[in-house]
Amino acid sequence: MTKKFLNPIFLFVVLFLTTSLQANKDEVHVKNNVFEVHYSQKLEQPIWLVYHSKNRPTTVNRGSMDFYTEPNIKTSDNLDYKNNQWDKGHLAPAASFSDNMENLKQTFSYLNCALQNQDLNRGEWRLLEEQERVWDDNENLVIKIDLIFDEKSQKLVTGATVPTFLVKHINFTKSNSWKCYKFENVKPLKKWAEHQVNCKH
Repeated sequence: MTKKFLNPIFLFVVLFLTTSLQANKDEVHVKNNVFEVHYSQKLEQPIWLVYHSKNRPTTVNRGSMDFYTEPNIKTSDNLDYKNNQWDKGHLAPAASFSDNMENLKQTFSYLNCALQNQDLNRGEWRLLEEQERVWDDNENLVIKIDLIFDEKSQKLVTGATVPTFLVKHINFTKSNSWKCYKFENVKPLKKWAEHQVNCKH
């Protein structure tokens, strides 16, 4: 019986494509009933995330709910937020998705979590989220958050990388108008409204 050997060029192409596919697995795209996210497994942080804010009734409470990791996706985890200044910052806010337990729990995925300065997360960022829930009484909002990484971005010893800036783009769907806000990921020295920037749309 004559043995058949695979063409070396064919083997090279297969190896190249396999390696390329593995390299591209760094970034994953996930869409669920609460948010759509483009996530970097290398940075262990979202690149961007989109959610819809509308006048949902509050029917459930977060209680002692905490963030959870996702199967087969390398995200940040509890160790990245331990004994440091970084909060587990919701991108799609829990308070905006407290209409049912399924939605609320979905906001606690680490896919929806950013390493966020604790003073920013608990201060002006939170206040802007509260303002969103005022605005969405009148018209639905589509909100995209971009996380900006650059040479100043700190990589933690636990593996995750801290975004330097967070930029929030808010689309008012009825009037098709925009408001955009850029926050450096540090303790804020200005009110949330003073972080407004020109929108590039």
